[in-house]
Amino acid sequence: MPGQMAGEALTLLKENVEMFDLTPLYRSSVGFDRLAQMLGEAASVDAPSYPPYNIERLSDNEYRITMAIAGFAESDLSIEVKENALSIAGNKTAETQMGDSKFLHQGIAARSFERRFQLADHVKVVGAELENGLLHVVLKREVPETMKPRQIKIGTAKATQKTIEGKKAA
Repeated sequence: MPGQMAGEALTLLKENVEMFDLTPLYRSSVGFDRLAQMLGEAASVDAPSYPPYNIERLSDNEYRITMAIAGFAESDLSIEVKENALSIAGNKTAETQMGDSKFLHQGIAARSFERRFQLADHVKVVGAELENGLLHVVLKREVPETMKPRQIKIGTAKATQKTIEGKKAA
């Protein structure tokens, strides 16, 4: 049965893709258990394609997420940050969705959505603005001073000679 074999091969391929052996990573590093969890979640979740978005790097420590959300008003949107997860949701209300119009063709998507982004440590949401159907969310990495690299000055120890005085044995 060729069709059955193809289905089995697809299932086996999917199972192999989802399994990561991170044992070598654990031997030489500390604190990467969260990375393994994130990789597992990313492999098991089907990513939604609506609404489309871009992630831009503005500078070394600044980023911007831009989402195309035509037809959504500011009151239809919510942006929430909880721990290291950014959640952007859009929920059209019945009055803003239909109004008094009767569509002959409705090509502009008006469905609700929720997008989640996993933020790296020390990345904060600076602000958001809605402009011409695009939602811009600005992010900034703010590394605490205690975590920034710093130079340690190496001093020289002054050699002090100590002479032990004693009587010479005869």
